[in-house]
Amino acid sequence: MIAYLIASILIAAAAFAVRRERHLFHLGVLFYAAQAAFAGAILFGGLYGQESTGWFRFDAPGTLFYVLLCIVSAFAYFHSEAYLRDNDLSQTRAYSALVMLLTTAITGAYFASNLAVTWIFLEATTLCSAGIIYHRRTAQTLEAAWKYVFVCSTGIAMAYLGILLLASATDCESLDYAAVAAAAPHGNALYLKIAFLLILSGYSCKMELFPLHTVGIDANFAAPSPASALISTGLVNAGFLAIFRVYRLLAATEIFPWVRSVLLIVGVLSLAIGALFLRRTNNYKRFLSYSTVENMGIAAIGLGIGGAGVWAAVFHVVCHTFVKSSLFLQMAVVRQVYNGYRINRIGDYIHINRVGAVGLLTGMVVLVAFPPSPLFISELMILRETITGSHWWLVAVLLLLLCIVIYSFCSRMIRLCYQPNQDELHPSKVDRALSWSALSLLVAAMVLGLWQPDLLRELIDQIATL
Repeated sequence: MIAYLIASILIAAAAFAVRRERHLFHLGVLFYAAQAAFAGAILFGGLYGQESTGWFRFDAPGTLFYVLLCIVSAFAYFHSEAYLRDNDLSQTRAYSALVMLLTTAITGAYFASNLAVTWIFLEATTLCSAGIIYHRRTAQTLEAAWKYVFVCSTGIAMAYLGILLLASATDCESLDYAAVAAAAPHGNALYLKIAFLLILSGYSCKMELFPLHTVGIDANFAAPSPASALISTGLVNAGFLAIFRVYRLLAATEIFPWVRSVLLIVGVLSLAIGALFLRRTNNYKRFLSYSTVENMGIAAIGLGIGGAGVWAAVFHVVCHTFVKSSLFLQMAVVRQVYNGYRINRIGDYIHINRVGAVGLLTGMVVLVAFPPSPLFISELMILRETITGSHWWLVAVLLLLLCIVIYSFCSRMIRLCYQPNQDELHPSKVDRALSWSALSLLVAAMVLGLWQPDLLRELIDQIATL
């Protein structure tokens, strides 16, 4: 793990110093070749299940989400080449290096086997993301970057207090997840509850979950669309995994039913916020960001329901990674065409970029969980577990909010593809190869809706076992 971190950081540092854009492309190829080699070493080289330096462990959750990160980050990086075509070299190389560093920091958070190490790497993602958000160097992006740093630092500080309280409640000398999990059943119940609330609230800024979900929406709005594909999936998954690891270590404690109730409340609030604001926003990037809040709310509800809902929550997050990254990359092509994301101004996309429009319409069908969407499987499992548990109020709320989501998503995407342009906009030439590339991620998601490989099922089974 140390070798991986050193190699990745050195490649990113070299990206800061290159003098030609062609060299940035070569460094990108080298960086993602290193990521692929590391993933291969974990899956097939005997590293899986092993510890590294006592601070990292190549377990099922980290391995699954790392493979997803490698795929999404590579797509985001190479799609950025077209997005940043008119930027000067200093901006492009800073952006490229920060994307590499963000990928490295997220990887560290995935494989961390220690609460403090997870916290350190999540704080590192804040600094990398802030640099990416400020990429355009405008007053608006500066404000978004400072807001992101301030709110995320506040959230990380809250999580740090929760970690300290968790260590105090369990009287545990080590912050290793396994050691804390072993001591947690004997811990003070009140301290454990407060610690979980602080950690959940703090890391919600990374998972884009209530209550600190707004910072992720502003970040995705200000960042370049390919980077938003990484932030809204890879970084959100890091927040999910950080909260999920704490959820797992509390599974054997007396407060676990209370923990599940808190996650249910937070999940319903996130789903409600996402559903309602999908109708209010007038920007397609914010629109997709609120969709992330809504989907993370569904994942939180799955964890709160328990049972098969835990498996469904993990599967939901995995499939959401493919779908949402594909849609953000399609939005990067939309900006290339219209030079903006204003919902009430742009339209008729089906006649300008048929491939991209098909990608958006297919993404709409998949994201609202119509078969063969994999999200249909996860949401159906959560709904079935909810009915089995006789949570009829939750069934009614879920059905109502999901109907609002379906209506909002379908109306906005159909508007983009078919409604005539406003204000006499003159669309630019489009690179359809980028649309085809983004569509491939969506195809991968639909394949998971029809067939889940045995390796994927085994990994999720191991993750969902409490």
